[in-house]
Amino acid sequence: MTGLRPVHVIGGGLAGSEAAWQIADAGVPVVLHEMRPHRSTDAHKTDGLAELVCSNSFRSDEWETNAVGLLHAEMRRLGSLILAAGDLHKLPAGGALAVDRDRFSAEVTERLRTHPLVTIERGEVAGLPPDDWDNVIVATGPLTSPALGEAVAALTGEGELAFFDAIAPVVHLDSIDQAIAWKQSRYDKAGPGGTGADYLNCPMSKEEYEAFVDALLAGEKTSFKEWEASTPYFDGCLPVEVMAERGRDTLRFGPMKPVGLTDPRTGRRPYAVVQLRQDNAHGTLWNMVGFQTKLKHAEQVRVFRMIPGLGEAEFARLGGLHRNTFLNSPKLLDGALRLKAAPRLRFAGQITGVEGYVESAAIGLLAGRLAAEARKGHALSLPPPTTALGALLAHITGGHLADTGSASFQPMNINYGLLPPLAEAPTAGPDGRKLKGKERGAEKKRLMSRRALHDLDAWLGAREPAEA
Repeated sequence: MTGLRPVHVIGGGLAGSEAAWQIADAGVPVVLHEMRPHRSTDAHKTDGLAELVCSNSFRSDEWETNAVGLLHAEMRRLGSLILAAGDLHKLPAGGALAVDRDRFSAEVTERLRTHPLVTIERGEVAGLPPDDWDNVIVATGPLTSPALGEAVAALTGEGELAFFDAIAPVVHLDSIDQAIAWKQSRYDKAGPGGTGADYLNCPMSKEEYEAFVDALLAGEKTSFKEWEASTPYFDGCLPVEVMAERGRDTLRFGPMKPVGLTDPRTGRRPYAVVQLRQDNAHGTLWNMVGFQTKLKHAEQVRVFRMIPGLGEAEFARLGGLHRNTFLNSPKLLDGALRLKAAPRLRFAGQITGVEGYVESAAIGLLAGRLAAEARKGHALSLPPPTTALGALLAHITGGHLADTGSASFQPMNINYGLLPPLAEAPTAGPDGRKLKGKERGAEKKRLMSRRALHDLDAWLGAREPAEA
């Protein structure tokens, strides 16, 4: 395949890095364009590929009853670079797959840098790619440069949709009072790289919780330009003070829920709890889970030091908020992620309207494989809709909004609701015992997950002769 022209991938985030790897792994040369460090963004801090700008968690790694864990399993079967690097640099995080963000990015960068079919070019692609780039993946993420975003909007006649995304603070471990905070995962659950005591928990009494909510609501927030006033938040990444505005108990039934935890000082479950998750391999930095915020920096320090155990907290990074953009994908993209108005352009990652690190990388993986197949002259083969990959692809390119013309298309995480239902809902377990309530729901998820991996393996097997 040495005579093949290269595929161009614009954007070196999770989706772009995964797409470039899949293309090269298929034997097709690829040029990966990353504008950093020549042009930075409001959220990035380094020039490394696949830099994690918000959380360091890829969420649950449990594949049988968790949809994102199923997506992990499918991506591993397809040789995902992002999952391979994540597995190498995982951190204790209960049932989740969390990574050391610096080592993870360095791993991805080095693997791509040393691949013989990958060329990394630093510099901004301003506007539409040159006409002689006939096979392009745009994976510029939610922080697409204005020049490229405006060019795509002009090409399609569609204004870009947008939402706000928030970043949680990171705290130095040695500034946390561990006479108050204790280590425990919910229900003592151990996950990849974990022990069952993977989170630092800061307990609150009812009085402390009420005072904290009052301070969140009264704290001075970052203000935005008038043109951003109508931009919505994505519900999966709401600022903590916005959640508090929705009701005084919203937080303690959300990120501050105390279920599955016991304060060793009292032997009881606290009224509410703030959890921190390890953020680097050395264990010196800890991320405040679910504490995305638009509070001004001085207010963050003041309010978050009200949390028991964080009274003397020193912050390695304070929270922030940035504006993200994504396409109206059901209207603008075809089933193979190509822009209908210009099929040489394929889109991947968060710009397509998926939400989450893993989902972004998953769409990058599919875009890369599709671009490589097209370059080699193969018929394009899409994963079955019964798989997490296929269901996610179907939702963003031809989902329930595709024929409605609705302007309400919003970012979506993978979930079992996107997969086709089982032909028959389970009523009994493998042992023949009748299932009740939550047991029935868990068994349904297990059956859907097993069906997904079976169908994925069959799809991969059917494609092997064409790629040999």
